[in-house]
Amino acid sequence: MRAAATDATGERPGTLPGPYLLFLGDVTEPAFAKTAFGLRDWAPELCVGEYACAGGTLSLGLPVLSPAEAHARGARSVVIGVVNPGGTIQQSWVPPLVNALEAGLDVISGMHVHLEDIPELAAAAARHGRRLIDVRRPPAGIPTATGRKRSGKRLLTVGTDCALGKKYTALALARAFRERGIAADFRATGQTGILIAGGGIPMDAVVADFESGAAELLSPDAAPDHWDVIEGQGSLSHPAFSAVSLGLLHGSQPDVFVVCHDPERKTLLGYPDYPLPSLEETIELTVLMGRRTNPAIRCGGISLNTSRLAEAEAERLLDATSARLGLAAADPMRGGPRFDRLVEACLAAAG
Repeated sequence: MRAAATDATGERPGTLPGPYLLFLGDVTEPAFAKTAFGLRDWAPELCVGEYACAGGTLSLGLPVLSPAEAHARGARSVVIGVVNPGGTIQQSWVPPLVNALEAGLDVISGMHVHLEDIPELAAAAARHGRRLIDVRRPPAGIPTATGRKRSGKRLLTVGTDCALGKKYTALALARAFRERGIAADFRATGQTGILIAGGGIPMDAVVADFESGAAELLSPDAAPDHWDVIEGQGSLSHPAFSAVSLGLLHGSQPDVFVVCHDPERKTLLGYPDYPLPSLEETIELTVLMGRRTNPAIRCGGISLNTSRLAEAEAERLLDATSARLGLAAADPMRGGPRFDRLVEACLAAAG
C-alpha cells in the first residue's frame, strides 16, 4: 500500500528516474529546502548536483550544475528540492524547469500543485518527450479508518513544529533497529521520505476524512516483533497543519512516540505570533490524543535538532533535557551513546 510516483500521463512508473539534479529555486531559508537536504543526507548516491534560480542563497555543498551539465554527468531528472506554504510552484521557477526539460531531464515534484497544471511545463514536456512526475499523490481507494488494533509494533515521530527533524529521526531509528538485527521498516508520509524510500503515502495530500485510514494502510498488520517506524508530519499544536498530525497519530496507533524539537526555535516556522509549545506540553497532548486508539502509547524519548550548536553546548543541553524529563534525549545526527540510549529506550517502551 504505497503511493507510487504519477507522471503526466497518469502512469505509475515503478522507479523514479535517477540520478537527480536538486533544484533549490530562489529559496533563502534552509528549513524550506528540507527535500533537497534530505536527499543529500540520505540518498547521496542519487544526487549529482544542485541548481538554483537568481536570488537563491542556499547551497547543499554539491556541484553547481546547469541542467545540460547535470545530464552529461548522468542525471536523468531534476527534483524540486524546496517547499513553501501551500505547496505552490512559483512562476520564477518555471523557466529553469523548462530548461531542465529541454536538456533531457524529467521533472519530479512533491508540491501540492501538479506539474501538468503549469501550461509552460506541460507544453515543454510534450515537446521534448519528457515526464512530469508528481509524488504527492495519494493512492486511490483509501478507506476510512477502522480503529482496529493491528499486530506488530509501531513508532511515530511527532514534533513541536514542522521541519525540525521528524523524518531524519525516523530514518535514523529505523536504521539503528535494523543494525541491531530487528525487523524494521521506515514508513514515509511526505514527499521527501517517499523519494528516499521509494514509496509511501503523502499524508498531507489525503482528504481529511481518510487521513487515519491512510495511516492504517501505511502500517498494516505485521509480525509481532516487526517495527514500523513512521515519519511524522506537522505538529498537534500547529494552527494550520495539526489535522494531518492528529490523523496520523490516530491511524498509526503508535506504541511509542519520539518528540522532535529544535531548541533554537522560539516560534513556529512562518508563524511568528505562535510560540513553540514545550516538550512537556507536546508529550502530554500526544499521550492524551494517542490513547484514543492505543491506550498503551508511551513516549520513548526526545530528539533534539542541535545542528546549530557546538558539540559541548549540544551535549549539555541533551543531558539537561534528559534529566529534566526523565527520558532519553539525543540528536540522531550526532549519534553516539546518547542516541544508543534513545534507541534502547524506544525498544524497551513497547514492552
